[in-house]
Amino acid sequence: MKKQGSRPNILVVNDDGITAPGIKNLIEVAQELGNVVVVAPDGPQSGMGHAITIGKPLRFDRVDLYPGVEMYKCSGTPVDCVKLAVNKIFKGKKPDLCVSGINHGLNNSINVIYSGTMSAAVEGAIEGIPSIGFSLDDFSQEADFSHCKKFIKSIAEQVLEHGLPAATLLNVNFPKGDSLKGIKICRQANAKWAEEFDERKDPYQRSYYWLTGVFENYDKGEDTDVWALEHGFVSVVPVQFDLTAHHAIPLLNSWDFGNLGGTGKPAGDAHKLSGPDGSSLG
Repeated sequence: MKKQGSRPNILVVNDDGITAPGIKNLIEVAQELGNVVVVAPDGPQSGMGHAITIGKPLRFDRVDLYPGVEMYKCSGTPVDCVKLAVNKIFKGKKPDLCVSGINHGLNNSINVIYSGTMSAAVEGAIEGIPSIGFSLDDFSQEADFSHCKKFIKSIAEQVLEHGLPAATLLNVNFPKGDSLKGIKICRQANAKWAEEFDERKDPYQRSYYWLTGVFENYDKGEDTDVWALEHGFVSVVPVQFDLTAHHAIPLLNSWDFGNLGGTGKPAGDAHKLSGPDGSSLG
């Protein structure tokens, strides 16, 4: 935490929209910790992933929904909200913390890829801001977030005090209900949606499709976010946005590309740069 009584600046974002109950609860916790600025979509943006708006203008306008909170609604995606906040509100002076959510619905396992909530937090981390995404296993607009608040405050306080490793953010998920056993630091489970498209007919007898499916967990480990949530724990997964499959680099370096070029060097040398005279620069 900042010393000598100064309060940290906290950016609050989400993907469910600026009027969603989840963001109201997150704002209330953030107000206990620092000075709050909210930039959120003007409507639901769930499942947008890391989409950004190009080819059309973005708009964001000041709104007064909660006393003492600087708030803006944005016509773009959750990632747009973070970009606009950093560039136009904070004007390049980064906030001390970015928190996203509280999402209506889990963002555990593979859901992190699709989540607008988590993508907003990822964008915060890309900007060098310590960032956390929060999600609750309840899609209802009447969802009870009260049991999440003490955990959100504690986790946010720890991040403000200690920071996070470079290029890392936290994905925090809450089970439904108030009988939480505590916090578990987890890895992302190997699980996915087994998807189907329900074919239906419109009044003109034209086909349209509605995405459905069931969530299947292939991971029997007891150190995963899915296991933690199923057993009543708050799951905390450290997430990185470097998508390189580092373990696959040695395999690819062993392939023969014939006369098409390529280093033919072991993986350790593949990342080294050479000067004009061929000498190593790294």
